[in-house]
Amino acid sequence: MPDSVDPLDLALIRATQAGLPLVPEPYAAVAAELGLTETEVMARLAAMQARGVLRRIAAVPNHYRLGWRANGMTVWDVDDARIDTLGARVGALPFVSHCYRRPRRLPHWPYNLFAMVHARSRADAAPQVAAIAALLGDACRAHDVLWSTRVLKKTGLRLPPTDR
Repeated sequence: MPDSVDPLDLALIRATQAGLPLVPEPYAAVAAELGLTETEVMARLAAMQARGVLRRIAAVPNHYRLGWRANGMTVWDVDDARIDTLGARVGALPFVSHCYRRPRRLPHWPYNLFAMVHARSRADAAPQVAAIAALLGDACRAHDVLWSTRVLKKTGLRLPPTDR
């Protein structure tokens, strides 16, 4: 753990690492558990995020339970000279949940841009994939869609309890 994390930060991380309480005021509930104010909890979380201790605070939905059964990681072979500009544009599309650049693994894996799309069916996802292809235009040499077949465990780092 970085030096910039004090014991109260660690307690806050442990109290929230499995998720915020599902109550109307989750930060107030965590604050009560730790003997802090809601404002202190939110300020500490924001400070840890600003220092890079926490990457993000976000909901992690189960797309299948929400009815989104066609979850596809679209993979694209995009011209390296244009990938940063085009990747930012793809990532800004309202139907793309996340988008990132990765190195190619030639000769078997030519793809360097990844963008996740979600839809109720593969047929409903087809216009999304087509929209990305149109946006990339001639900078894209090839693409594919890797369809999810099951929900994988989505968890981050879990700190051990303090009683160890």
